[in-house]
Amino acid sequence: MPFESTFRPDDPQALQRRDAMLARIAQWRALEDRAAAASARSQPTFERRGQLLPRERIALLLDPGAPWLPLCSLAGYLQDTPDPERSVPGGGMVAGIGFVAGVRCMVVASDSGIEAGAIQPRGLEKILRVQAIALENRLPFIHLVESAGANLMRYEVEGFVLGGGLFRNLARHSAAGLPVITVQHGSGTAGGAYMPGLSDVVILVRGRSRAFLAGPPLLKAATGEVATEEELGGAEMHATVSGLGEHLAEDDREALGLARAVVARTGWQTPTRPVAPPPLFDAEDLLAIMPAHHREPVDLREVMLRVVDGSELLEFKPLYGAATVCVQARIGGHAVGLIANNGPIDVAGANKATHFIQWMCQLGHPIIYLQNTTGYMVGRESEQAGMIKHGSKMIQAVANATVPQITVQCGASFGAGNYGMCGRAYAPRFLFSWPGARTAVMGGEQAARTMQIVAEAGLARKGVALDAPEVQAQLQAQSDAIVQRFDRQADAFFTSGLVLDDGVIDPRDTRAVLAFCLDTVTEAAQRQPNPMQFGVARM
Repeated sequence: MPFESTFRPDDPQALQRRDAMLARIAQWRALEDRAAAASARSQPTFERRGQLLPRERIALLLDPGAPWLPLCSLAGYLQDTPDPERSVPGGGMVAGIGFVAGVRCMVVASDSGIEAGAIQPRGLEKILRVQAIALENRLPFIHLVESAGANLMRYEVEGFVLGGGLFRNLARHSAAGLPVITVQHGSGTAGGAYMPGLSDVVILVRGRSRAFLAGPPLLKAATGEVATEEELGGAEMHATVSGLGEHLAEDDREALGLARAVVARTGWQTPTRPVAPPPLFDAEDLLAIMPAHHREPVDLREVMLRVVDGSELLEFKPLYGAATVCVQARIGGHAVGLIANNGPIDVAGANKATHFIQWMCQLGHPIIYLQNTTGYMVGRESEQAGMIKHGSKMIQAVANATVPQITVQCGASFGAGNYGMCGRAYAPRFLFSWPGARTAVMGGEQAARTMQIVAEAGLARKGVALDAPEVQAQLQAQSDAIVQRFDRQADAFFTSGLVLDDGVIDPRDTRAVLAFCLDTVTEAAQRQPNPMQFGVARM
């Protein structure tokens, strides 16, 4: 029997949830605007040099009016400073998937309006993540470079060591037959010089581009040699002497036009997207469906009705393991399977999900996970029924699925439920969070109560009177600290700052984001690059 919506947008509870979600969206947008504003404060300097700001460069590179999917926009939030009023997210770069001359591409731009484009906290994780997305989805990689590199005042050895992965990925990308195109808008020093060095095509800007293993200060300190920036690594030198650059542009605009021309000549234009009927229900309802607190029940089939084509759902085993919802549908014309949670995952739910994942793999349909779970069911009855082995079976299916998997964290993502519902560690193609999502090993209250029980048992063994006021005060202080620690880290903005997702999205955009990602993975499967044993070597 088809599922019928019971959601009432004018219900007082729905209105309260809507207000809470809109407040979270406003907070998230303000953080993104903070990064853009911080970069824009450098506009007078850029204009004096005849340059465009990073976001202006991206806008000129991309096809007007075409979709743009920003990625990891909150990277580094609360990592540069614990003060939420001062933290500037973004990781020192802007990244996303968009269309250049009709070709779907991964685009990364150094945010050189902030600290000259130096990589910010979590910036390395961000670029490694978007490189992985580009490689797995067979996307050309376009890098608009103008970066001071690592901030030596905040030097950390692991950043240097792990940063080599950035260059390894470029080599692998090129060897996979996927174009790597760099527009060198400004400086690239030391490791940054390997960005153009490991690219298939490099576009330089006269008088602005710089690329050298050692700039004049380091060269003088290391060898005593004195040389100008142009002699060491200027645009004209690299275009005429070293051969590092293929094209020499007069300014940023011409350089971006050349980049578009290079991409246009790959012949990789995106095929026509299938026409699909919209949902029958208003996407605005998605603001009011999810509760602000994970303890309140919600039926995620209401979300599905507002995301899938024509609001048509074919539910799999609807009478079995009812708290785990498995549905076949279409999104943007693509056949998909959706798995969601209306409560903890019990034995029947784990078995149903395992069966459904295998069914989708047999059909070749991507799987969408809509997370809202407190985890796998616990208790004597559940343990005796084999929850461990059945939950493990579901995790086995998720880990070894042969179709693309995409995860949206809508609400709670607690405990092993995060794993069984294809959390970050299970390498979904894409993973996004709604602003109210919460991720943790357990809820803060549960963690505090667990530690209180442990502490009380330890004090009792020592003969300490638990009802003594000072003991109660100590236990309460411990509980409060644990709740605060868990709640702070569970917040979607905090986890996104750690690059534990690919970005926060507005619930109303869920269908558009999923359709865009499904187009991307479908196009990747159809695209036939020409891999080589090695990447294109600089000549």
